[in-house]
Amino acid sequence: ELHRNPYLIMDGVSRFDIMQGEIGDCWMLAALGSLTLRKQFLENVLPKDQGFQDNYAGIFHFRFWQFGDWVDVVIDDRLPFLNGRYLSVHSRSSKEFWPSLLEKAYAKLHGSYQNLNGGYISDALVDLTGGVQVQISLKDPPPDLEEILKAADRSRCLMGCSTPGQPKRNIELRNGIVQGHAYTITGAEKIRYKNGWKHIIRIWNPWGHGEWKGPWSDNSPQWDHVEPKYREALLRNKDDGEFWMSCENFKEQFSWLYICNNTP
Repeated sequence: ELHRNPYLIMDGVSRFDIMQGEIGDCWMLAALGSLTLRKQFLENVLPKDQGFQDNYAGIFHFRFWQFGDWVDVVIDDRLPFLNGRYLSVHSRSSKEFWPSLLEKAYAKLHGSYQNLNGGYISDALVDLTGGVQVQISLKDPPPDLEEILKAADRSRCLMGCSTPGQPKRNIELRNGIVQGHAYTITGAEKIRYKNGWKHIIRIWNPWGHGEWKGPWSDNSPQWDHVEPKYREALLRNKDDGEFWMSCENFKEQFSWLYICNNTP
């Protein structure tokens, strides 16, 4: 009814497929954005043997980690829709449905979509991996925060972060950062800048748009002082919700960092 030729997955799974709907579950979607970067975890949650094409029976199943076990959650393919708009998360491509169906399965696990309104990235990261998570307060960050971020990125941990403020209100500051909101950390780099080195962090907003406007953002002059080959490798100048920022600005704008890995 929603699409004549639907697909569960088109051209692989990417964080840029995800655009948050009306449900206040940025905490879960930020964790999901991180999961898409780590394919070894993804196949646990999103079993491969299903789709709309072969032997389709109107159901899908997803797996989540609960209390020490992988739990299989089976759902049908009906999605909440109101006045011609998705209430649930939806994909940038109108044909692709893995984000909406995975969110529905997670809502079923929690009892309802309403129960996804507000939560902790740390919980979602564990539910999607069965891993071990650590939370770091950015009000009093460890002195080697830059090294922690780089090491976590190198060892393929899942990472998220959150801003201070009321989650229900979603106030967007002039600098583009949303208060009371969860984001995914998608990269950490140390690059040559002017005559020295700079630690920068790449962050993604699960709304699928809305970006930081300060130093190291998509159009900022800082990139003019970076060697072209690095600039081309790192900078993706699109309104896709993803942006770079310096470690100093990260500590000022965000309140918590979450890191999750499959072993301590």
